[in-house]
Amino acid sequence: MTTERRDPAVDAGERTMLEGWLEFHRQTLAMKCEGLTDAQLRTASVEPSPMSLMGLVRHMADVERNWYRRILIGEEVPFRYWTDEDPDGDFHLTRADTWQEAYSNWQSEIATARSNAAGFGLDDLSQGRHRRTGEQISLRWIHTHMIEEYARHNGHADLIRERIDGVTGD
Repeated sequence: MTTERRDPAVDAGERTMLEGWLEFHRQTLAMKCEGLTDAQLRTASVEPSPMSLMGLVRHMADVERNWYRRILIGEEVPFRYWTDEDPDGDFHLTRADTWQEAYSNWQSEIATARSNAAGFGLDDLSQGRHRRTGEQISLRWIHTHMIEEYARHNGHADLIRERIDGVTGD
């Protein structure tokens, strides 16, 4: 599968611009993972970190789930990978974990995020509350935070990919 990444429009309105940049970063992470074997996708960045490309995809599945399901619409769903006992469970891969499962879960959460966000205006406040502050959060804030989250982790993904096979790029 080849990911087609589209640059966000340069003359779009605010919502289209935010969603364009969010999609760009989602597609960037997918591109960083393309063409690699399961073993390569499991390759940790550098000791002692367990961060891997598969772990990043699992992490972003839970991040999407948190902000667009748990916070935005107040849905009481458990995280897919994080637990109280293992808050970094997204990065702790077992032999049973597969790329196909991680990628499928991530894409499912993205589709749900898009659907849930479509029902809100940028200024609309979430039905759930931020777990640390207890505040309701606007969709604008969530979109902006997600762009930041992906941008940061895409930097990690770029370094991990370069370590694996030398491939670099934006």
